[in-house]
Amino acid sequence: MTAAMPGPPHTGAVRARLHGLWGGRDFSDQTQERAATLNQLLLAGVVFVLAAFVAVGPFSGDGALFFLGVVVVFVLTGATLVVPWNRLRFGWVAVIPAVDIIAIGLLQLSAPGSALGLLWVFPITWLAGSFGLLGLFAVAVSIAGITALLLPADRGDETFSTFLLPLVLVAGAATSYLNTRRTEAQRVLLAKQSVLLRRVLARTRRQEQEVTEVLDALDFGVVRIGPAGEVAITNEAHAQLQQIARWDDEDAEIPMFRDDGVTPLPRDETPLARALRGEAFDGAVVWFGQPGEPRQALSMTVRRLTGTGGADLGAVLVSRDVTAELSALRARDDLVASVSHELRTPLTSILGYLDLAIENPDVPEAVRSDLDIAERNAERLLGIVADILAASSSSSSTIEASLSPRELDAAELVRAAAEAALPRARARAVTVDLSGLESAPVRADPLRLRQVVDNLVANAIAYNRAGGSIHLGTTTDGRATWILVRDTGPGISEADRSRLFQRYYRAGARAGSGTGLGLAITRDLVRAHGGEIALHSTVGLGSTFIVKLPAARERNDGGVQ
Repeated sequence: MTAAMPGPPHTGAVRARLHGLWGGRDFSDQTQERAATLNQLLLAGVVFVLAAFVAVGPFSGDGALFFLGVVVVFVLTGATLVVPWNRLRFGWVAVIPAVDIIAIGLLQLSAPGSALGLLWVFPITWLAGSFGLLGLFAVAVSIAGITALLLPADRGDETFSTFLLPLVLVAGAATSYLNTRRTEAQRVLLAKQSVLLRRVLARTRRQEQEVTEVLDALDFGVVRIGPAGEVAITNEAHAQLQQIARWDDEDAEIPMFRDDGVTPLPRDETPLARALRGEAFDGAVVWFGQPGEPRQALSMTVRRLTGTGGADLGAVLVSRDVTAELSALRARDDLVASVSHELRTPLTSILGYLDLAIENPDVPEAVRSDLDIAERNAERLLGIVADILAASSSSSSTIEASLSPRELDAAELVRAAAEAALPRARARAVTVDLSGLESAPVRADPLRLRQVVDNLVANAIAYNRAGGSIHLGTTTDGRATWILVRDTGPGISEADRSRLFQRYYRAGARAGSGTGLGLAITRDLVRAHGGEIALHSTVGLGSTFIVKLPAARERNDGGVQ
């Protein structure tokens, strides 16, 4: 019953807050008429049952006085149903429990010593619960009046029940008051939480809108992939790139190629498939469309998302159109290759005439020394031009066409490269350790593979610390052959490792010399042989380059095939 009772008059501030929360309606006033009707109908129902029992059975009390009280209750119930209490001031509704107390007093006086006084519980609890401290004061006055009414009615024959009824009424009124206050406090708390939740919801919607606008303003695609593989968020740029490339459409017939533009990319190695498998990667370039036709190149990066407990929350895939950039780089390489090719002929001629001048016995010794310096620099310049030409024509198709593979022992090739590099190593007090060389059959072009090893060994010497060491090793498991080059140099930082094999990139200590083409050419040569090159480096401890190549099968006679 207390949940349906209107709030006490001293909670006007609460009503004002509720008034604003419920669209301009006063929540307390809306329940005022309903509370009065429900409480009065409940009391009228109990009185009706009692009147029925008195009408059909014996009644030892004053019947006229009893039915007078019953009539008052019924009349008051009818008035409760007719009077629009919501249009009256809040205090007028207190007339109902006040008249109910008087009517129940008539019922109790009609049969002193009976239990009819228990009906006072209805108006007493209503007053205490609905009108706050003022109602509680009214209850105290009412109970005092009830006690004063009961004592004369018992005509000096007071019993324990004479004093028990007021105590029960006091306890009921106090319980109703406390329950109502607790309910009111919960209502206020819920109102505050409702306001807070609305503010949080509005702020979240604003933030979501801002994030959406920011994502849509980007010129690269963003895809949020959920932990179950579902696509949760995409932006407009992604939709445009998807429409052009259709890279995440399994039914698309557009062929896909790796970063070299010619090696087909299987469906299970697409960026989306790798992201769904839980992989993370940077700058994976995929070409869409056949070579020689209009093509699209996308650079894709995937970052994994983890929760506070380490749970996988999915990933974010970022795709960017790099067609113009790669086309510009290719045009630059073509231009550099053209210029380098034109420089090669006059440089060769210059070196030839320098050799003739140096070998001429009529040339003075001082001039011969100057010619030696000029020859060394011309040879160095010719080597740079050769590197540039090799880098410009180092697509897999070009290199593979120039390969002449045969069966050889990688250990012997590495040993020969080390012996050729010993003078440079001694000049820097760098020791070369060959104890890790094991017979390792491999099918490769000896000149190209020697170029790979020479490049790695030269770098290990050039970028090693003075007095350091180099460890060379080869091994095989019958299916693959590994070549290892380890140095004790300063190491390579993580930021530089991701770009170390890019053309013209020089990292850290390497930035002061070289063209930045050596490792790029080395990787292209290894890949042209069907292998891969890996790098493990720790700053301050050194670097290890590992070349993995397909092994040649051994024959029964001890050779390789």
